[in-house]
Amino acid sequence: MLLRKTVLVVSLATAALLVSAGGATAAPATPASAAPAAGAPDAASPLTTAAAATANPVIVVGGLSGVAVAYEPIAARLRADGYRTFIYQLPGLGLGDIPASARAFANYVAQVRASTGAATVDLVAHSEGGLVSRYYLKRLGGTASVGRYVSLGTPQYGTYVANIVAFLGLGSCAGIVACQQMTIGSAFLADLNAGDDTPGSVRYTTVRTLQDELVRPTGNAAVNDGATNVLIQAYCPLRVVGHLGLVLDGTAYTIVRGALVDGPVRPNCLAV
Repeated sequence: MLLRKTVLVVSLATAALLVSAGGATAAPATPASAAPAAGAPDAASPLTTAAAATANPVIVVGGLSGVAVAYEPIAARLRADGYRTFIYQLPGLGLGDIPASARAFANYVAQVRASTGAATVDLVAHSEGGLVSRYYLKRLGGTASVGRYVSLGTPQYGTYVANIVAFLGLGSCAGIVACQQMTIGSAFLADLNAGDDTPGSVRYTTVRTLQDELVRPTGNAAVNDGATNVLIQAYCPLRVVGHLGLVLDGTAYTIVRGALVDGPVRPNCLAV
């Protein structure tokens, strides 16, 4: 019975919720960054060698239930563009309390800053990772340590997918705390979204897709108060990108890349 219950919880977290990376929070080591392609930088390589050396390190923040390898594709793109890149795996597979995950994340950011000597870092956060990151920024004083925040398919204002778990008779998210906190109207989201959505001098960008099967309504992946909210299909109507596809898709990455250099929103609809 215990095994069956465990399988149920893991299956729900993996298939019915916001699937992303999860796990350990070991102290980071400075990663080797691939050198930018030779020649003048273009849309595919926005950083010169000199700029890459001084750019903020980028932390890719995973979400609920998964493995870090799921974020290697986007991390590899960032490294190829010259960024010192780290992947943060949520503690306890991201199943537990989001504020607790944010407190652990605060320590990780401090470790990255110490290991790289950087005053600030940039965050590229997928799914629940965007909520963990926003809580860190808004409630834990993280704005002094972060230059840019980019979220990919984050249920900033909750998702009906989490509410449906209870509707199906599985109780309050089958006991998964993070799922409970991501339900529309939860006390956690009411607190997180009270007041300014975009505190500090951080540049906030959100990226969402109409085909996101896990964030419903998809408009809940946007935030208020001056953020740049990008709907992929507003620029690329024929582009099909799912929830997990946001960390794999070339067009989505061109939006991320532009945000990291404070550029205009110019998605490449043909990027692979």
